[in-house]
Amino acid sequence: MEHLIRPAGVAGETIAVTPQTAGWQYLSFRVVALAAGEQYTVHSGGEEVALVPLQGAGRLTVDRGEYTLSRSSVFTGPPSLLYAPPRQTIQVTAERAFEFAIGGAPATGKYGVRLIRPDEIKCEIRGGGAAQRQVNHILAPPLPAERLILFEVYVPGGAWSGWPPHCHDGADGSPYLEETYYYRIDPVDGFAIHRNYRLDGTFDELLLVRNGDLVLVTQGYHPVAAAPGSNVYFLNYLAGDLLDEE
Repeated sequence: MEHLIRPAGVAGETIAVTPQTAGWQYLSFRVVALAAGEQYTVHSGGEEVALVPLQGAGRLTVDRGEYTLSRSSVFTGPPSLLYAPPRQTIQVTAERAFEFAIGGAPATGKYGVRLIRPDEIKCEIRGGGAAQRQVNHILAPPLPAERLILFEVYVPGGAWSGWPPHCHDGADGSPYLEETYYYRIDPVDGFAIHRNYRLDGTFDELLLVRNGDLVLVTQGYHPVAAAPGSNVYFLNYLAGDLLDEE
C-alpha cells in the first residue's frame, strides 16, 4: 500500500485503512463525511476505538447511551471525543454536515464507553525556535486505553515537528508502534513536507502532503515541515506493543 493516501471523494468513507491494507498488525483508521441526517454505523468488533470529530456535529448512540460531538474546525481547540471498547455498535447520525475520524486497535474490553472532554486533555508546547509546536494528549496516560494512543499536533507555518527526529519501529531500543498522520492545513491550498526514513539509508521517502491527506508511518524516523504561511494540524493514532499505560 502507498504510504501517502489522498481522500477518495468528499462524502462517505473517504479514507479507510486496515491492518491488512497497511501491511501491519494493529492499527485501523477511517475518515467519514456525512451530510445532515445521514447515518453511519461503527462495529468495533475486536477493537477498542476512538472517534474524533473534525468538523460539524453528530449524535452518537452506543451501549444505551447518547452523546453529541461537535466542532467548527480542528483549529479551534481540543475536542470532545468518544472512546468505546470491543464488541460495541456505534450509530452515528449527522445533525448537520459531520466529518470525523475513527481509529482502532485490538483490545480485551478492560475499559468501558467514555466521553472524553476538552478539559481532560493535556495541552503542551514542545520544542523551541523553528521546532516549536503544540501537542494535545487526547488519548494517553492518564486517560486510559488498552493499546490506542492518540495525539493532535499543531505546527505553525515555517516550523518543524518530530524534531529532533525519533522512531518507534523497534529499532535502537524503541517500542514498536504503528502510526497514522492525518493532515488538515490552513489555508486549504497550503502544504507540508513529511519524510519517512531509516538512518542506514535502506528506506527513504519524501512526501508532499495537502489538506485531507493521510500518511502511514510504517518504519523509521518521521519529521514534518510546515510550509511558510501553512498552519498544519495532524491527528496521530498509534498502536503497537505497548499495553495500558506502559
